[in-house]
Amino acid sequence: MAAADNTSAALRRRDLCSRGIRLAGKMRSDVVDLLDTYVEQQGLDASASVAAVEGVPAAAVERWDEQTGTQRLLENLAAYRAFRALLAQMLEEQQEQLGEADAALGRALAAVLLQVSAFTYHLEELLRLESRGPPSEEGAEPPPAPHLSLFERKLRGLGVLRELAQWAVRSTRDLRQLAKPSPGSSSAASLAESP
Repeated sequence: MAAADNTSAALRRRDLCSRGIRLAGKMRSDVVDLLDTYVEQQGLDASASVAAVEGVPAAAVERWDEQTGTQRLLENLAAYRAFRALLAQMLEEQQEQLGEADAALGRALAAVLLQVSAFTYHLEELLRLESRGPPSEEGAEPPPAPHLSLFERKLRGLGVLRELAQWAVRSTRDLRQLAKPSPGSSSAASLAESP
């Protein structure tokens, strides 16, 4: 009976990882399209240098291959929770700034926000499968945005979208790693044992 449960959990984990990889790929594609639209609509230079945005975790990580499956999931979850709040803030700013003048950009931002929310839920499901459960969101909100000029808000938005595109790539890589069975163990290895 326990072997059947382990096999079922391993199949569910692989299924969740496969679906997550597809979600991350679609999200990255949509974010890249949104970046093009955003740059054009905001009158920005696509090659503009943007400083790190406060509240946006960097996708780059040292010693990525040394992280456990749990560490990967927790970092992804923290990042997407931050992106969810930042994108909601961007959407609100867009509506204030442009009103109904540019509904297409607002719809694209709302669509990406929905994808980020769905991916966040997906990561929470993976953590539940691990019998760990996702950490509370209490205190997980990014700091309130400082009063920025219109141009600074545009650059911050550009930075958020660029980093989100990088996270979609990293998430795909993390989920592929999680989907692999651990060497020398059954296919039902726990996420915490993943390299």
